[in-house]
Amino acid sequence: MNVILKISIILLVGIIGGKVAKVFKLPNVSGYLVFGLLLGPSITNFVTIADNNSFSIISELALSVIAFSIGSEFLIKEMKKVGKAVVIITLAEVIGAVFLVFGIMYFLLNQSFVFSIVLASMSAATAPAATLLVIRQFRAHGPLTKTVLPVVALDDVFGIIFFGIAMAVAKLSINVEEISVIKMIAMPFIEILGSIGLGLGLGFILSYFSKRAKNHDEVQVIALAAIGITAGLSTLLGFSPLLSNIVVGTVLVNTLQNSQRVYTSVSNFINPFYVLFFTLAGASLELDILLSIGFVGVAYIFARGLGKYIGAMIGSKAAKAPKQVVKYLGFALLPQGGISIGLSVLVRQQLPDYAVAITTVVMFGVLVYEVTGPIFAKIAISKAGEINGLDKLMEVN
Repeated sequence: MNVILKISIILLVGIIGGKVAKVFKLPNVSGYLVFGLLLGPSITNFVTIADNNSFSIISELALSVIAFSIGSEFLIKEMKKVGKAVVIITLAEVIGAVFLVFGIMYFLLNQSFVFSIVLASMSAATAPAATLLVIRQFRAHGPLTKTVLPVVALDDVFGIIFFGIAMAVAKLSINVEEISVIKMIAMPFIEILGSIGLGLGLGFILSYFSKRAKNHDEVQVIALAAIGITAGLSTLLGFSPLLSNIVVGTVLVNTLQNSQRVYTSVSNFINPFYVLFFTLAGASLELDILLSIGFVGVAYIFARGLGKYIGAMIGSKAAKAPKQVVKYLGFALLPQGGISIGLSVLVRQQLPDYAVAITTVVMFGVLVYEVTGPIFAKIAISKAGEINGLDKLMEVN
């Protein structure tokens, strides 16, 4: 089938899924994912595995823009008020997920040490895309919303660090190859520092040219070019496109007086790509995983979710966060996607003997959490009383 026709049909099906989700009072993103699943190899095979690979540029663009948007939440004057709290909460929820998943896999289910420690490290990262779209759809604003986005961004950083250390320990335990501990532990830190450095440089360049842009169209083109260049260079240099674009967004919001016009111009262009991204994400999920996963996969789902919820609650209490953050933040941290899938590729390359088992469990987690995560995120912001918070804020002002 003609590529343009196929993409147009996928976009249309995604929009219908969003409309159906609204009827059931669910987030649009849940509809995109479920209707995408109907298009995938598991059901109609309208979107084949080859299609998903060829459409990967859509996913890369959408994730990069999402990361850029998350960067706008790191306003220095605001972060000075909550910065310490965000670090405490993020570290607590990451440790909660990692320790509980490892404990259950290794001690309770008698899985191998390598399987348990690598899988546990991959449970840390949260997919920001679904949570961000739910917040935007319901125009949420308040203490919970202001906390969740920086936490989601930061837990990807911690997730990469934990994964690098876990891979080092796993390799040493089975002597897969002769490699120094220092080198293995240093690799994730090099990736993080490189991503931050690249993001800082390109962020200042974007800020400089955005100030001189004469109209909306120029702003939009400059911003999209900067996001694309950041993603492309990050991939080329072995850095994290997600982290680099978060830093670009952070630099922009702190150096450009009217930065909102840049974020608005990008948002106006990218919305159809969000629909395509989540519909294709649903199409990439394979129901066959459900048949092969067994009790280990079910245990992973509960261990990761419970670990994140308990960790977020303990961290929020320690940071003296508002009550709604303590009670509901954990529900907004469940989606799992891009980062974990990317780490699965590294597992296949470096630990091939364990790759199938680990990747199968992780993909089962993605299947469950990408569909249910947005629903829990909506429950969280609803219980916290933050739905339509932006509208209420504008009325006050």
